[in-house]
Amino acid sequence: MLPNDNRLRRREDFATAVRRGRRAGRPLLVVHFRSGTTDPHTPGESVPPVRAGFVVSKAVGVAVVRNLVKRRLRHLMRDRLDQLPAGSLVVVRALPGSGEADHDELARDLDTALQRLLGGAPRRSDSSGETPGDLGRSQGGSAR
Repeated sequence: MLPNDNRLRRREDFATAVRRGRRAGRPLLVVHFRSGTTDPHTPGESVPPVRAGFVVSKAVGVAVVRNLVKRRLRHLMRDRLDQLPAGSLVVVRALPGSGEADHDELARDLDTALQRLLGGAPRRSDSSGETPGDLGRSQGGSAR
């Protein structure tokens, strides 16, 4: 579970991350990232923690599926908090395909999106239009 200090809860904070932050989309999710912002609601705090929030709409599936996706994303994000700059706001929006995706697929898309936002991955790897996260999927992946 994500620690309380690292949870994004206020509507204004979600709006700040989505409207003023950068965005990286993947087939299963979209990550909105606002780097190093300070929290105006907690004056005097010198180093604000990274905070993350999740948006999982009814398009993802029924309540059981939505909650499963949220739990998986919270767990994945908890393990990646130390890679992000202090004071950052992150909103992870699950897309409809995330309900059928397994843990590894969500992890791969989240990692690729975060790398792109942090400047670690180019937008396109070559002229074929595949990004680094897509390369493993097109070669002998499991059929659905």
